[in-house]
Amino acid sequence: MYAAAPPPLTPISTARLILRPYQHTDEAVFFTVLDQNRHRLAPAFPNRVAAVQTIADAARMLTQFKQDWQTGRLYVFGIWNRETGIYLGDISLRPSWQLPRSAEIGYYLAAEAQGYGYAREALASTVAFGFGEYLCAKHLTLRCRRDNPRSMAVAEAVGFQPVTTRRRLWPLRDKEPNIVHFRLEPVTAT
Repeated sequence: MYAAAPPPLTPISTARLILRPYQHTDEAVFFTVLDQNRHRLAPAFPNRVAAVQTIADAARMLTQFKQDWQTGRLYVFGIWNRETGIYLGDISLRPSWQLPRSAEIGYYLAAEAQGYGYAREALASTVAFGFGEYLCAKHLTLRCRRDNPRSMAVAEAVGFQPVTTRRRLWPLRDKEPNIVHFRLEPVTAT
């Protein structure tokens, strides 16, 4: 899938956060945030919530994330508070290696981490990763549920713009109208 070797498993530091690929020692905090936020996260992340029902499931998922990183299928970063070391949630990029290259971003935070600007800070640094030397994406996308105005505000604060998608003749499970699609292209010097 790559043009070259996979990106290094190097953490990304921001003013208040550390974004890093998961380690096997993260399974308990990863499970706890998903478990405690299960009902809230299920509408937007149904597969992840369904797949992680136990700590053993969390361990398998983190192993899968590592394999996905190596194959270029998915890049997942856990989000930690830089000062306290508390795990806050995660953010991921799913690249499309067809030209022009793109990646879709997904993110979530624990309920108690919302409202502090962490998602915006994590998204901004992930955008830099997506447009950076390893992925070289020509555009980034994300989807937000219409009933999640906070997530839409985060996307727009980082520069993502809502886009109109083609209507499907037969919407998938009637859920497509509940989704707002966003797109971001790199800023070019003029």
